[in-house]
Amino acid sequence: MRRRIGSPSASSAPWSETSSAEVWVRLRALFDCGRTSEYCSISVEHSTRGESAVQIGRVGVWHPMVGKAPAEEGRRAAARIEALGYGSIWVNEGWGSKEPFAAAAILLAATERITLGTGIANLWARDATAMAAAAVTVADGHPGRFLLGVGVSHGPLVARRGHDYTKPLTAMRTYLDAMDQAYKILPKAEFPTLLAALRPKMLELSRERAGGAHTYFVPPEHTAQARAILGADRLLIPEQAVVLESDPARARAIARTHMAYYLTLPNYLNNLRDLGYTDADFAVGGSDRLTDAIVAWGDPAAVAGRVQAHLDAGADHVALQPLSPEVPDLADALAQLTRLAPALGL
Repeated sequence: MRRRIGSPSASSAPWSETSSAEVWVRLRALFDCGRTSEYCSISVEHSTRGESAVQIGRVGVWHPMVGKAPAEEGRRAAARIEALGYGSIWVNEGWGSKEPFAAAAILLAATERITLGTGIANLWARDATAMAAAAVTVADGHPGRFLLGVGVSHGPLVARRGHDYTKPLTAMRTYLDAMDQAYKILPKAEFPTLLAALRPKMLELSRERAGGAHTYFVPPEHTAQARAILGADRLLIPEQAVVLESDPARARAIARTHMAYYLTLPNYLNNLRDLGYTDADFAVGGSDRLTDAIVAWGDPAAVAGRVQAHLDAGADHVALQPLSPEVPDLADALAQLTRLAPALGL
């Protein structure tokens, strides 16, 4: 399969005159992938400034401790993930996490080929010029190995920072406008930009103003709906929580520990309601039906099957988040990723 990012009506305007959306019209991402277990590569090139390849394969890793752990531990983990054949690592920006661009730069310097993505960089944490400058700095230092994920976060987290979350879609649109202005005066660098998106309006904005969407806490049925909104020419990279545990009771207990916090956040609840889940599914840590939809558990083949379900639904790449009992555990995550790699064809 070859997927094209952009449109036939690509602008011929100089880079300095383009918006972020127009830049993506002028970028091509070629996905040489049959949606099988074979390695899939992504190359991104700018139509007037030469090529900058971003090769991330079909499966990457999203784990809060890769970027949050002490630097040396994070470096070793990133090198191990790269050696196993995973194509990306995503660093988050949550309450108590490290600064994501600095964390990404540390991990990029410790590895050779793997791509780092921000999943996501919170727009409330820095103004648009600072966001654009940080992304350019990292991408320029590590050409072809950086993806910028930007998001509006969640009301309770934004309130802690003293901001008003009343109109997140408007905030994102205004922020992207400001980033476009910043790019006109910043040094040039090439990297895809994805928006954290769940529901139709933010997915539509991801299609219109960015290179695609990075989704989180979603089942494959959401991936299919997101692909329908994004169209064929935008990136779609969902996160998928996993646990290598075949005992249903133990697996679901681990899954519910992970899900408990997310089931307090309106953005996720509203998205799940759109998919047909009800308040009964949200009670007591999540119904079996919801738990099994959000967290892939079982043996490596079962988890690989869930990855394939996302790919079949339209995902270009799936970022796996290995879960551990009680709290995120980087050593346990690496052990699970090691067991999973052969089943994923890495």
